[in-house]
Amino acid sequence: MPDKTRYSDEELGEFRLLIQEKIALATREYDEIMDILMNKDSNDVNDEMPTYKALEEGSSAHTKEELTNMGARQLKFIQGLKAALVRIENKTYGVCRVTGKLIPKERLRAVPHATTSIEGKMMEQQRKG
Repeated sequence: MPDKTRYSDEELGEFRLLIQEKIALATREYDEIMDILMNKDSNDVNDEMPTYKALEEGSSAHTKEELTNMGARQLKFIQGLKAALVRIENKTYGVCRVTGKLIPKERLRAVPHATTSIEGKMMEQQRKG
Protein backbone atom coordinates (compact mmCIF):
# COMPACT_ATOMS: atom_id res chain seq x y z
CA MET A 1 0.00 0.00 0.00
CA PRO A 2 1.52 3.38 -1.00
CA ASP A 3 1.93 6.20 1.51
CA LYS A 4 -1.05 8.52 1.89
CA THR A 5 -0.58 11.86 0.17
CA ARG A 6 -3.29 13.69 2.13
CA TYR A 7 -5.65 13.26 5.03
CA SER A 8 -9.16 11.97 4.32
CA ASP A 9 -12.15 14.32 4.37
CA GLU A 10 -13.20 12.73 7.68
CA GLU A 11 -9.76 13.35 9.21
CA LEU A 12 -9.78 16.92 7.87
CA GLY A 13 -13.18 17.39 9.50
CA GLU A 14 -11.75 16.34 12.85
CA PHE A 15 -8.88 18.80 12.47
CA ARG A 16 -11.35 21.53 11.42
CA LEU A 17 -13.28 21.09 14.69
CA LEU A 18 -10.08 21.13 16.75
CA ILE A 19 -8.90 24.30 15.01
CA GLN A 20 -12.27 26.04 15.34
CA GLU A 21 -12.23 25.32 19.09
CA LYS A 22 -8.70 26.70 19.36
CA ILE A 23 -9.68 29.82 17.39
CA ALA A 24 -12.63 30.43 19.71
CA LEU A 25 -10.46 30.06 22.82
CA ALA A 26 -7.60 32.15 21.39
CA THR A 27 -10.04 34.87 20.32
CA ARG A 28 -11.54 35.03 23.83
CA GLU A 29 -8.04 35.30 25.30
CA TYR A 30 -7.09 38.00 22.78
CA ASP A 31 -10.25 39.96 23.59
CA GLU A 32 -9.45 39.73 27.31
CA ILE A 33 -5.95 41.08 26.69
CA MET A 34 -7.35 43.96 24.63
CA ASP A 35 -9.97 44.72 27.30
CA ILE A 36 -7.22 44.98 29.92
CA LEU A 37 -5.11 47.19 27.66
CA MET A 38 -8.03 49.52 27.03
CA ASN A 39 -9.13 49.51 30.69
CA LYS A 40 -12.61 48.26 29.81
CA ASP A 41 -12.93 46.55 33.19
CA SER A 42 -11.68 49.59 35.09
CA ASN A 43 -13.63 50.86 38.06
CA ASP A 44 -12.90 54.38 36.83
CA VAL A 45 -11.44 55.26 40.22
CA ASN A 46 -8.42 57.45 39.64
CA ASP A 47 -5.84 57.83 42.37
CA GLU A 48 -4.93 61.50 42.32
CA MET A 49 -1.88 61.25 44.60
CA PRO A 50 1.17 62.32 42.52
CA THR A 51 3.61 60.11 44.48
CA TYR A 52 1.53 57.01 43.86
CA LYS A 53 1.15 57.94 40.17
CA ALA A 54 4.90 58.37 39.68
CA LEU A 55 5.64 54.98 41.24
CA GLU A 56 3.03 53.23 39.15
CA GLU A 57 3.92 54.69 35.75
CA GLY A 58 7.01 52.53 35.21
CA SER A 59 5.23 49.37 36.22
CA SER A 60 2.21 50.29 34.14
CA ALA A 61 4.30 50.90 31.02
CA HIS A 62 6.07 47.56 31.44
CA THR A 63 2.77 45.74 31.96
CA LYS A 64 1.24 47.40 28.89
CA GLU A 65 4.27 46.42 26.81
CA GLU A 66 3.95 42.80 27.97
CA LEU A 67 0.24 42.78 27.23
CA THR A 68 0.82 44.30 23.81
CA ASN A 69 3.38 41.58 23.02
CA MET A 70 1.00 38.89 24.29
CA GLY A 71 -1.78 40.32 22.14
CA ALA A 72 0.45 40.37 19.06
CA ARG A 73 1.49 36.74 19.62
CA GLN A 74 -2.13 35.71 20.15
CA LEU A 75 -3.20 37.49 16.97
CA LYS A 76 -0.42 35.77 15.00
CA PHE A 77 -1.57 32.41 16.45
CA ILE A 78 -5.18 33.10 15.40
CA GLN A 79 -4.03 34.05 11.89
CA GLY A 80 -2.02 30.82 11.69
CA LEU A 81 -5.07 28.81 12.73
CA LYS A 82 -7.25 30.58 10.15
CA ALA A 83 -4.65 29.82 7.47
CA ALA A 84 -4.84 26.18 8.55
CA LEU A 85 -8.61 26.25 7.94
CA VAL A 86 -7.92 27.49 4.38
CA ARG A 87 -5.50 24.58 3.89
CA ILE A 88 -8.23 22.21 5.12
CA GLU A 89 -10.64 23.62 2.53
CA ASN A 90 -7.94 23.24 -0.14
CA LYS A 91 -7.26 19.69 1.12
CA THR A 92 -3.57 20.51 1.56
CA TYR A 93 -3.71 20.59 5.36
CA GLY A 94 -1.21 18.33 7.04
CA VAL A 95 1.16 18.09 4.09
CA CYS A 96 4.70 19.23 4.95
CA ARG A 97 5.69 22.13 2.71
CA VAL A 98 9.34 20.96 2.79
CA THR A 99 9.13 17.18 2.36
CA GLY A 100 5.69 16.82 0.77
CA LYS A 101 4.91 14.03 3.26
CA LEU A 102 2.07 13.97 5.74
CA ILE A 103 2.76 15.66 9.06
CA PRO A 104 1.99 13.13 11.83
CA LYS A 105 -1.39 13.58 13.49
CA GLU A 106 0.25 13.89 16.91
CA ARG A 107 2.17 16.97 15.75
CA LEU A 108 -0.94 18.52 14.18
CA ARG A 109 -2.92 17.95 17.38
CA ALA A 110 -0.18 19.69 19.38
CA VAL A 111 0.51 22.43 16.79
CA PRO A 112 -2.55 22.54 14.51
CA HIS A 113 -1.19 25.42 12.43
CA ALA A 114 2.07 23.56 11.62
CA THR A 115 3.13 23.58 7.98
CA THR A 116 6.21 21.40 8.38
CA SER A 117 6.96 18.05 9.91
CA ILE A 118 9.78 17.73 12.43
CA GLU A 119 11.89 16.29 9.60
CA GLY A 120 11.06 19.26 7.37
CA LYS A 121 11.81 21.73 10.15
CA MET A 122 15.22 20.12 10.73
CA MET A 123 15.96 20.26 6.99
CA GLU A 124 15.10 23.98 6.96
CA GLN A 125 17.39 24.64 9.94
CA GLN A 126 20.26 22.75 8.28
CA ARG A 127 19.88 24.88 5.13
CA LYS A 128 19.99 28.06 7.19
CA GLY A 129 23.14 26.79 8.67
